Amino acid sequence: MAQTRWVADRLAESDPGATFQIQSIRTTGDGDPRPLFAMDQKGIFEREVDAAVAQSRVDFAVHSLKDVPSQLPDGLTLACVPKRESARDVLITGDGSSLQSLPRGSIIGTSSLRRAVQIRRSRPDVGVRPIRGNIETRIAKIDGANYHGIVLAQAGISRLNLDVISAALPEDEFVPSPGQGSLAVVSRADDHGLITLLKGIEDADSRLEAEAERALSGYVESGCRFPLGAHASVDGPTMTLRAAAFSADGKKSAVARIAGDRRAPRDLADRTAQDLRRQGVEALASGWRESLEMWNR
Repeated sequence: MAQTRWVADRLAESDPGATFQIQSIRTTGDGDPRPLFAMDQKGIFEREVDAAVAQSRVDFAVHSLKDVPSQLPDGLTLACVPKRESARDVLITGDGSSLQSLPRGSIIGTSSLRRAVQIRRSRPDVGVRPIRGNIETRIAKIDGANYHGIVLAQAGISRLNLDVISAALPEDEFVPSPGQGSLAVVSRADDHGLITLLKGIEDADSRLEAEAERALSGYVESGCRFPLGAHASVDGPTMTLRAAAFSADGKKSAVARIAGDRRAPRDLADRTAQDLRRQGVEALASGWRESLEMWNR
């Protein structure tokens, strides 16, 4: 809702004559209490919302880009990607401890298998426990008994203007989820007037980064249950795409860093995917199912 209000405010600034009414829609992901990586589904936070767009019950939808599948339903389009927030993951604790300074045996909460794997690779002596709920609910669970800290995206904290003590996690070890930090505005592909309005708040670099990360995600067939990290960054005429994929137990990985022409994000994604394939990413993707139970205990 905060993200939707932010988009509506930016659109109103871009076109002062436009007015908006926000409609809330409950999704499958909202009503399922299981850890995200225990759900063998794609689009669990956007399917019902995008159905409302397709059926003309609403004009457009605002999502976290990382929740949007790489292939949208027929008739819908990713109309706008506004300027991206930080893509970093952060650790939130009661006293501002960093991941490395937490005592042995500390319990860290996360709803992401990617983050769980990366935490255990960095600190095999701490515990990782699933956690659900909105951002405020998760933060309230940091009590030193059940959770000593939780890992969240910096973008969500920033958009809610939350005053919390956090420590940024190193980007080379915690490559974020594809699309993390970006918003996705989805509309009907034939609603050309609305698309023109939405394009008024699009950020060109953020769009290119989103296209590269989403293309890579599609090539590798990632999802909430396969821990792929991908982060593209534009610097002048160049775009660099970093990617990291892990086995579910965190013991094996495939890591790539490829630079190329910013105007060809899909080519960059394809070359990065090829590098990951040479390192055996398919074996990582097929092997995670066998060890998923350890994350559900």
